[in-house]
Amino acid sequence: MTKKEKVEIENEDNEIETNPFSHETKEEDVSETRQAAPEGESEELKTRCSKLEEELENQKAQYVRLAADFDNYRKRQAQEREALLKYGAEDTLKKLLPILDTIERAEKSFQELDDCQKLRENFEAIKKQLADSLSKIGLEKIETTGQEFDPNLHEAVMQTPTNEHEDHSIIAELQSGYKLHDRVVRPAMVNVAVKE
Repeated sequence: MTKKEKVEIENEDNEIETNPFSHETKEEDVSETRQAAPEGESEELKTRCSKLEEELENQKAQYVRLAADFDNYRKRQAQEREALLKYGAEDTLKKLLPILDTIERAEKSFQELDDCQKLRENFEAIKKQLADSLSKIGLEKIETTGQEFDPNLHEAVMQTPTNEHEDHSIIAELQSGYKLHDRVVRPAMVNVAVKE
């Protein structure tokens, strides 16, 4: 072996001894490195770790509570929706019950009546009471005769060629139409004038 090769081998040995990543690091060196880390930092890390664990537990508990609250809310909404569908017409029916009472009273009085005029008066009274009750609920009759045809409110089932009425005006109502507040429940069936 030449002198130059011996020097290179010695240099490599020195590098291995000083290399901290080498596998031949001595245990004494490792223990010295461990002791070099300050104890204050270790305690601080433990404290931070315990605080983070505590926060995590609080977040988990809060999540469980929120999930339970949402589940209860969902169940309550389903019950309210079901009750609304089942009993939603209760208020409307209460307004219509007096009409049923009037019809029952009229039925009893019809058995004793011989006069058709009295019968007509009773019928008109019942019709008026029904119309008033439906109006209180929000039902409104759609105006037709003499009005201009509106496809949103009227359904043209007939067209009559005429010069006596304006084009697209309603000549006659064949079936009444109704709105509930601003929504059409049933369009009015009408006869519409068209130019000859």
